[in-house]
Amino acid sequence: MGCGIQGIIIQFKGPTCDVQNKCISHDPQQALQTGGRGSWEPIFVETNKHTPIQYGLSGGGQVGIMLQASGRAEQGVLTVLLTAVEQGYRSRLRGGLGWETSLRRRPMPRLPFQAGDPYYVSKRKRDECLARWKREAEKRQQLVAVINAMEETAAMEPQKEESSPPASQQPTDPASPTVATTPEPVVADAMNKEASKQGDEEAEYEDGRGFGIGELVWGKLRGFSWWPGRIVSWWMTGRSRAAEGTRWVMWFGDGKFSVVCVEKLNPLSSFASSFHQATYSKQPMYRKAIYEVLQVASTRARKVFPTCPENDESETSKAIEIQNKQMIEWALGGFQPSGPKGLEPPEEERNPYKEVYTEMWVEPEAAAYAPPPPAKKPRKSTEKPKVKEVKEIIDERTRERLVFEVREKCRNIEDICISCGSLNVSLEHPLFNGGMCQNCKNCFLECAYQYDDDGYQSYCTICCGGREVLMCGNNNCCRCFCVECVDLLVGPGAAQAAIKEDPWNCYMCGHKGIYGLLRRRDDWPARLQLFFANNHDQEFDPPKLYPPVIADKRKPIRVLSLFDGIATGLLVLKDLGIQIDRYIASEVCEDSITVGMVRHQGRIMYVGDVRNITHRHIKEWGPFDLVIGGSPCNDLSIVNPARKGLFGKAGRLFFEFYRLLHEARPKDGDSRPFFWLFENVVAMGVSDKRDISRFLESNPVMIDAREVSAAHRARYFWGNLPGMNRPLVSTVNDRLDLQDCLEHGRIAKFSKVRTITTRSNSIKQGKDQHFPVYMNDKEDILWCTEMERVFGFPVHYTDVSNMSRLARQRLLGRSWSVPVIRHLFAPLKEYYACV
Repeated sequence: MGCGIQGIIIQFKGPTCDVQNKCISHDPQQALQTGGRGSWEPIFVETNKHTPIQYGLSGGGQVGIMLQASGRAEQGVLTVLLTAVEQGYRSRLRGGLGWETSLRRRPMPRLPFQAGDPYYVSKRKRDECLARWKREAEKRQQLVAVINAMEETAAMEPQKEESSPPASQQPTDPASPTVATTPEPVVADAMNKEASKQGDEEAEYEDGRGFGIGELVWGKLRGFSWWPGRIVSWWMTGRSRAAEGTRWVMWFGDGKFSVVCVEKLNPLSSFASSFHQATYSKQPMYRKAIYEVLQVASTRARKVFPTCPENDESETSKAIEIQNKQMIEWALGGFQPSGPKGLEPPEEERNPYKEVYTEMWVEPEAAAYAPPPPAKKPRKSTEKPKVKEVKEIIDERTRERLVFEVREKCRNIEDICISCGSLNVSLEHPLFNGGMCQNCKNCFLECAYQYDDDGYQSYCTICCGGREVLMCGNNNCCRCFCVECVDLLVGPGAAQAAIKEDPWNCYMCGHKGIYGLLRRRDDWPARLQLFFANNHDQEFDPPKLYPPVIADKRKPIRVLSLFDGIATGLLVLKDLGIQIDRYIASEVCEDSITVGMVRHQGRIMYVGDVRNITHRHIKEWGPFDLVIGGSPCNDLSIVNPARKGLFGKAGRLFFEFYRLLHEARPKDGDSRPFFWLFENVVAMGVSDKRDISRFLESNPVMIDAREVSAAHRARYFWGNLPGMNRPLVSTVNDRLDLQDCLEHGRIAKFSKVRTITTRSNSIKQGKDQHFPVYMNDKEDILWCTEMERVFGFPVHYTDVSNMSRLARQRLLGRSWSVPVIRHLFAPLKEYYACV
C-alpha cells in the first residue's frame, strides 16, 4: 500500500456503471464540471494515492469531489456535494488546513466517551428534551393514524362503487323504491375535526414528573406554609395551559387556583413533614383546608370517621374539631391501612374531559362559597350533608365589603371584627376601635407575644396574620402591621407610603392616634392587661383562701422547687427575708446546679430528675408549704415549628409537676396554708393552655417583666398565691431602663431589650439587628453582668466554674425574672416567719 492517506470511498450503483471502490481524484476541475447518477455512501478507507487530495468548494459551503473509476468499468466522474456534516471527514485529510508542506501527520481528534448522560446536560434539560421528543412522537403517531384512516376510506370508495349497480340497471318502476345515494362527507374535514378534538383533549402533564390530574398534593407558595390542594386541568381554571414542569393546583379552603412548579409540590402522603401545626392553630382557613383535603382522602381510602351530629347545632363546631383531630392523627400515621396507594384518584377523576369536578366534595362550612351548578345541567350532591346549618365563612373580600360599609357610615366598626371581617363579634379589640370574634381572640392570645429572631412580633398587631408586614422603626417598639390591614383600614396606598417613610413609627407609637378607620384606644394598656386576664373559656372554683397567720405562730417555709434552674425562688425568698427551713430542688443541668450550690452555700438539697421522685420521697422530705416550677417550654412554644405540645418529650414533664403537686397537697382536715406556682410561656397553643388549666383547675395570669425590668418577658403563671391578679408596680430599686443596667462608659441604644433567650442572636435588637450598647464609637453586645442586672440577679451571680458567656446566657435565658417573682412571693410574708 505504500504511504496511504485517509480518503473517502463511494459505494456507487447506477444504470450505466457498476463501480465499486471509487477513489477520490486529485483533479478539482473535473469534479465541478461532470456528474453522475446512482446512489452513494461515504466511508473511510486507505487509498493507494501518494499525492495530496484536491477538492473544490461550491456554494452553500459544499464540496465538489471528483470520483474516477479504476478497473473494467467505464471511467467517469461524479460530482458529490457534501454538506457541513461531511466536512468533518474532509477535515481529517492531510493538507486540509494548509499543512501541505508539513511532514508531521495531524493527530486524530480524541473523542471521550463516558457512561450515562454528558456532564454538561442538566437533568432538567434532559427531561425537557425527552418530554419534547415524546410529544413529537405522539403527534407523529396521530398524523400516521389520520393518514391511515384517509387511505382506508379512499380504499373503501372503489368497493362501494363496484358493489352499487350502474345507473342503467337500477329499477325504474315508479312503484319500486328509488335508491337514493347519500353523498359521503369530505374525509379531510372529518379528519381535521378529529385531529382538532384530539388536540384539545391532548393528555396534560405528560412530562414524566408525576402529579397527574386529580392527585392530592401539598403546594408551596412564597409567604405561605405548605398548603393542601388538588391537581386540576387547565380548562377548569378558565385560563391557558400550564407550562411544562408546572401544574394547575386548586387550593382547598378557598378554592382558588395557582400555577405551581413541580419542585414546589409534595404528595399528600408526606403529611407528617408538610403539615404545619403553628399555622393550623392560628389560621381558620388552614384548618378548613386540612379538614377538606382529609375528607377527600378518607373517601378515597374508604376510611370511615364518626360523622357530625345533625340534631344538636350547638355541638357542631366541637364535633367537627374532634373529627378533624382524628383525621389528622390518621394522616400523621401514614394513611393506614391503605397507605399512599389509597389516596390515588379514581379513574373518572383522572380524565379532565369528564364533568366529574362539579360534584367535588365541599366541606359543610364552605357551602356558602361553593360555586352554583351550571344552569343547563343542575346537579344535586348525593352525599349526605354532615352539618345541618351552614356557618358563616369569612374571607378578605368580606372584610373589604364591611369596611366599605363602615366608610359609607352604613355600619358601626364596633359591630365587625376588624381582624377578619366576621359579624360574630364577641368582644372589643384591645388596641383599636372595633370588634373581635372568638377565633381572632384565640389567635391574638397565641401570637401577641410571639417574637421572631429579629425581636419583632411574628404577626400583625391587628389580625395576627399577614403575608407581608411593616416593622416599626421605633427602636423601643416591636410591633408589626400587615400590608392588607394597613391598606384596608388606614387607606389605599398607606402601606407604600409607610415603606417610603424612614423611620416609620407604627400606629401604636404615633402621636395622632387616628389613622383613617384605625383609631387607637386611649386606655389600651389597661385593656390589654384585662384582655389576658379575662381570656378564660373555662370556669373553675376560686382557690382556697388562707387567712394570714399570726406573727407568733409563723414558721419557716418548706419549699419543693421542680425544674429549679439557677434557684431564682430561693434568691427571692431570701431577698424578702422569709426564713427557709428546707429547700428541695429537682434539676438536671450541671451548670445550674453549680450556680445554686456556690451562690447559696449548700443550702439547696438537689434530688435529681423529677421523674424519679416518688410518693415515699415526698413523705420523707415533707410536708411542704410551697411547690413551684416551670416545665421546659420547647414543646409548648409556638416559636418551635417542631413542637409536639403536651405529648412531646419536654411537654410531658408538666404532668410530673401535676403529679408531685397532688402528692404534696395537705390531706383532708389539714388547714395549714399551702401554696403553689407554675410558670410557662404565653406564646403557646390555646389547646395546650386549656389542658394545663383543666389539670391545675386554675386559670393563668399573664405578667410581662417589662413593667418592672428593662426587658420584655411575658409569661403565664398558674397558682393560688394571694393577690396574683393585682397590678404589677415597680419599686425604687427596679432597673426599668437598659441604661441603668450597663457598666460605666457604656451607652444604651434602647430603653428596653427584647426577650433574652438561650439563643445568642436574641441580644440583637430591631429589624436591622443592632447591638444594644454603644461603647468606644462601636456597637457592642450585653455583657454577662449587664444581663444579670436586666433579670434582677446580683452581679456575677452566674460567674462560676469558668463558664463561657454563651453558657451563662443560656442559664439566664431559662430563668425567671427576679422582680416578677418578688411581686408574686411578697404576700407570703404574711404566712411564714421572716428574719
